[in-house]
Amino acid sequence: MGVGRVLVVAGSDSSGGAGLEADQKVIAAHGCYAMTATTALTAQNTQGVYDIHHVPADFVTKQIAACIDDIGVDVVKTGMLASAATIDAVATAIRDHNVTTLVVDPVVIATAGAQLLPSAALCTLRTQLLPQATVLTPNLPEARLLLADAGYGHVPLESIDDLEAIANAVYSLGPKWVLVKGGHCPFRKGGGVARTTEERELVVDVLVGEGRTVRIETPYQESRHTHGTGCSLASAIASNLANDMDVPRAVKAACRYVEVGIKTAPGLGHGNGPLNHFHSIYAMPFSPGHFVDYLLERPDVAPVWDRFVNHPFVLAMGNGSLPTESFRGYLVQDYLYLIHFARANALASYKAKSIKDIAASAAIVTHIFKEMELHISYCKQFGITKDEIENTEEKEACTAYTRYVLDIGQSEDWFALQVAIAPCLLGYGVIARQLHEDTRSKREGNLYWPWIENYVADDYLEAIKTGSGAYRGEMTS
Repeated sequence: MGVGRVLVVAGSDSSGGAGLEADQKVIAAHGCYAMTATTALTAQNTQGVYDIHHVPADFVTKQIAACIDDIGVDVVKTGMLASAATIDAVATAIRDHNVTTLVVDPVVIATAGAQLLPSAALCTLRTQLLPQATVLTPNLPEARLLLADAGYGHVPLESIDDLEAIANAVYSLGPKWVLVKGGHCPFRKGGGVARTTEERELVVDVLVGEGRTVRIETPYQESRHTHGTGCSLASAIASNLANDMDVPRAVKAACRYVEVGIKTAPGLGHGNGPLNHFHSIYAMPFSPGHFVDYLLERPDVAPVWDRFVNHPFVLAMGNGSLPTESFRGYLVQDYLYLIHFARANALASYKAKSIKDIAASAAIVTHIFKEMELHISYCKQFGITKDEIENTEEKEACTAYTRYVLDIGQSEDWFALQVAIAPCLLGYGVIARQLHEDTRSKREGNLYWPWIENYVADDYLEAIKTGSGAYRGEMTS
């Protein structure tokens, strides 16, 4: 199945916590693709709705057609429809485009108390749109208004059984499923209506349809951050349906989503604040494929990396002023280091879970072996034999870093080992490229220039590419 396509027909909330703005956040958080047909623009925030600008009904119809005719739709979700003319136009469009899944949030009154649908339009909503609804999601006041418009008398509410009776009455108005939201009437755990703040222990939402009644119970949360809960819940249901869930499962998952959205609300605004719509989305702080760039540009890493790649030893290699004795010592210690570096990459092969990653680490070991042969040939120029190299005692710095890497390899997972290896693998390439491109570097007569060129050569660049795939998201373990 491809990405779920959800078309929202609703009003805009200038403060971003409800309406189309909230709907799109919810749909994105559920991995679906959001489209919109705007019915009204509002000047509102967490404290109230100050003005409403209606979009002509025929233009709403054109927006719906433009989306469905091109991209297509799996689920349509309606929110604030604002007028009888718009409701009639939307109901007609739903029929004309053969929409099979419709979630209707009968937005009548905003959380802050403003009336968003004229009373005269209730009848049009009830008779034209409700019979086409797959899921209708009224809160308790909206359910009572719909029932009153249909001629029902006042339905008492003293217990959860009474809430179920209200849900069944609304179900008789024609939708396939009805979810009556109980947030406006918390209960005690025993099932009775909470009379005091201290008694508020439980919120019960009742889902009715296909001969089933499902109670969804949620611990009561004392919070002012409930702006847009109705919009968010209906859009979560729509997204879940677009993701091929059945109605009861889609509704339960949506209720849990909103519950945590309230619990983790960011605390914005001076009135009824918005939810945290992305509480379950764990976004990377970098674009895929650019982890190394992100890491090296972090303010807590960049100064350390700068000291590393611009070490006086490195700069002296570039301009040819490095004492020969310092380079001799480096060659020997680096050879000893590479033995452990090869062991670490061999260990990475063992820890890898895919053959691709096993082969990548094994290839790096081969590159290391070639690099060590280069060390031997260089040492010959300085009168140092292979036996002398291998019998030289490691310096403390070499021992400390190599044992750290191997300890990580033994005690941590594959990725942690890759990160421990990274400074060496990436550092050599960065330093060599930096020196190779630096106009201050001395080429002619520089004893160390052939050494620098080896680390910008194709074989080493291939080793860097292979190894850095772990950090760039190209490997699979």
